[in-house]
Amino acid sequence: MLKTVGELSETVSDVVFRQVRQDIISGALAPGAKIKLEQAKERYSISVSSLREILSRLTTENLVLAEGQRGFEVSPASRKELEELADLRTVLETHAIGLSFSAGDLEWEGRIVAAHHKLAAAEKKLLAGDTSRTIDWVRYDWEFHQAIVSACNSATLMAALSSVFDRFLRYHMLAQSFRGQAVVDDHKRLFELALKRDVEGARAVICRHIESGVAHVLKSGRID
Repeated sequence: MLKTVGELSETVSDVVFRQVRQDIISGALAPGAKIKLEQAKERYSISVSSLREILSRLTTENLVLAEGQRGFEVSPASRKELEELADLRTVLETHAIGLSFSAGDLEWEGRIVAAHHKLAAAEKKLLAGDTSRTIDWVRYDWEFHQAIVSACNSATLMAALSSVFDRFLRYHMLAQSFRGQAVVDDHKRLFELALKRDVEGARAVICRHIESGVAHVLKSGRID
């Protein structure tokens, strides 16, 4: 999930990479949009050569397509990719749950409690119709799911899951609507099952959670 930039060690290129990536995931750069380098150079205050390097990096995550000499465009959105991402997220997250539940300690439980507290507060506001801080919910949603699997002891698995989660999130941002009480109930149940170390129960909730997410995006009619 995209992080807030605060480390002094980050280069300008690192900062802009995060900004462009966030703009793609949030939908600020729409699927299929041509990325005009001269305009993007002004938008992100970076040289064209550095921008090319950044966009080339994003092609490795399938967030940007290179068009040879014609430049770059934001990767299009499709039902096929959404379903593939859902399948991959299911495999990765259910596997990580098994590892994390086995190894999790009191510190891990504390991270889950803290993450769910913030997420539940944000969801309460959304259910009440306050959408002014939807971006907070997006961040807290990721932090909660990340906390659940954070004891899996595999940096490679966490990195892969983070990338897939962000690409899956892009589709939810396109849907432009909150899933409502059902998603709140899923998170509460997942929270309870994690503290009980109920691996199979949590896996079942995650599978349902991801499937309903796909259905929600498709119902929005915003992708082919």
